[in-house]
Amino acid sequence: MQETRRYILDILNHRGQATVEEIVDELRNRSRGITAVTVRHHLARLFEEQMITASAPLRRAAPGRPRHVYSLTDKARSSFPTNYELLTVHLLGEMARSLPSNQINVIFEGVADRMANEASVPNLAPMPERLDSVVNYLNKQGYDAYWEPCDGGYVLHTANCPYHKASRRTDTLCEMDMRLIASMLHIVPRVLHRVADGSATCAYMIRCPSV
Repeated sequence: MQETRRYILDILNHRGQATVEEIVDELRNRSRGITAVTVRHHLARLFEEQMITASAPLRRAAPGRPRHVYSLTDKARSSFPTNYELLTVHLLGEMARSLPSNQINVIFEGVADRMANEASVPNLAPMPERLDSVVNYLNKQGYDAYWEPCDGGYVLHTANCPYHKASRRTDTLCEMDMRLIASMLHIVPRVLHRVADGSATCAYMIRCPSV
């Protein structure tokens, strides 16, 4: 990302929200010569990229441009470093230490079922339509999913594992994904290969003899 726009995101992340004038002042405090016109240009680009939102114009006491207050979108916040994966690893470790394996399975089956309900895949639709819905949902969760037809059915791929480090320590998350896909498609797929085992994608075979 262009450096000035990265600085603007940093400012909004630190302040929560800011006007053009406040952003200009912050950038000048960092010894960066910049004008309000330039900041508005960068804000327009960030708005196009869905990285910021703007409030309704604030009233001004004097004539001039309307004053908007800018803040980050969820998309922009997700671009900042997080500790989610380490937290997941530690949570799984504590669960394995404190709970019987059958209770852990019940917890993650419940998580998968909740996610499947959230996805709202049309279970009476033709399989390609169901797969499109599944891919759309999985991609919103960061899986980088796609599907392709094959002899006897379809193969669903997920090219990105959102919890790759954690999945290398336990099969629980892979089993949760399997349950999630089965619940969304109303068909139990067969695992062909997994990212956790060194493959480029996780691949699931969905048998449909009519294909």
